[in-house]
Amino acid sequence: MQGQKGWTLKQVADRSGVNYNTVRSYVQRDTLNTVDLSAVYKIARAFDVTMEDLVEVLED
Repeated sequence: MQGQKGWTLKQVADRSGVNYNTVRSYVQRDTLNTVDLSAVYKIARAFDVTMEDLVEVLED
Protein backbone atom coordinates (compact mmCIF):
# COMPACT_ATOMS: atom_id res chain seq x y z
CA MET A 1 0.00 0.00 0.00
CA GLN A 2 1.40 3.40 -0.97
CA GLY A 3 0.27 6.81 0.19
CA GLN A 4 0.29 10.29 -1.33
CA LYS A 5 4.10 10.51 -1.34
CA GLY A 6 4.42 7.03 -2.81
CA TRP A 7 5.76 5.64 0.46
CA THR A 8 4.96 2.14 1.65
CA LEU A 9 3.74 1.69 5.21
CA LYS A 10 7.21 0.34 6.07
CA GLN A 11 8.80 3.54 4.74
CA VAL A 12 6.36 5.66 6.76
CA ALA A 13 7.26 3.66 9.87
CA ASP A 14 11.00 3.96 9.19
CA ARG A 15 10.91 7.68 8.38
CA SER A 16 8.65 8.60 11.31
CA GLY A 17 10.18 6.26 13.89
CA VAL A 18 6.73 4.78 14.60
CA ASN A 19 6.34 1.02 14.89
CA TYR A 20 5.17 -0.58 11.62
CA ASN A 21 2.22 -2.35 13.28
CA THR A 22 1.08 0.95 14.76
CA VAL A 23 1.21 2.67 11.37
CA ARG A 24 -0.65 -0.24 9.78
CA SER A 25 -3.38 -0.14 12.44
CA TYR A 26 -3.93 3.59 11.75
CA VAL A 27 -4.75 3.02 8.10
CA GLN A 28 -7.13 0.08 8.51
CA ARG A 29 -10.61 0.87 7.32
CA ASP A 30 -13.91 0.07 9.06
CA THR A 31 -12.43 0.49 12.52
CA LEU A 32 -12.26 3.37 14.95
CA ASN A 33 -8.78 3.33 16.43
CA THR A 34 -7.51 4.85 19.62
CA VAL A 35 -4.28 6.57 18.64
CA ASP A 36 -1.08 7.61 20.35
CA LEU A 37 -0.88 11.33 19.58
CA SER A 38 2.90 11.33 19.76
CA ALA A 39 2.97 8.66 17.02
CA VAL A 40 0.53 10.66 14.87
CA TYR A 41 2.70 13.75 15.38
CA LYS A 42 5.81 11.85 14.22
CA ILE A 43 3.98 10.57 11.14
CA ALA A 44 2.74 14.10 10.35
CA ARG A 45 6.30 15.41 10.64
CA ALA A 46 7.56 12.68 8.29
CA PHE A 47 5.01 13.82 5.69
CA ASP A 48 5.57 17.52 6.48
CA VAL A 49 1.87 18.05 7.21
CA THR A 50 -0.14 18.96 10.28
CA MET A 51 -1.77 16.41 12.56
CA GLU A 52 -5.14 17.75 11.44
CA ASP A 53 -4.28 16.75 7.86
CA LEU A 54 -3.92 13.14 9.03
CA VAL A 55 -6.83 12.89 11.45
CA GLU A 56 -10.53 13.03 10.69
CA VAL A 57 -12.19 14.96 13.47
CA LEU A 58 -15.62 13.68 14.45
CA GLU A 59 -18.04 16.17 15.95
CA ASP A 60 -21.18 15.33 17.92
